Amino acid sequence: MVKPSYPKRFGVYWVNLDPTIGAEVQKTRPCVILSPDSMNQGLQTVLIAPMTTTMKNWPFRVPVTHKKTKGQVMLDQIRTVSKKRLHKSDGTVSAKVKTGILECLKDMFA
Repeated sequence: MVKPSYPKRFGVYWVNLDPTIGAEVQKTRPCVILSPDSMNQGLQTVLIAPMTTTMKNWPFRVPVTHKKTKGQVMLDQIRTVSKKRLHKSDGTVSAKVKTGILECLKDMFA
């Protein structure tokens, strides 16, 4: 039996974010899947947060080291995108980053 495949929460994917408007983050870059697996399995869209190597001292940016590259998860740039924008899967974020993301989202939306 073939197991159905869908993007998993906290997985990192290369996502094509173009075209963009205004101050939206652009280009194809690694992004963290934020939406829960139940949504990822059932919908044709996913909720993502892009990653960057540009460091800002902002409370809504979560530090991350992924594939030996230091950067931040940009929770100020959360987007819903079609799964068609997802390119290559690139692993998952660490437990520490998962916790940081969830704590920051709680602070942002509580």
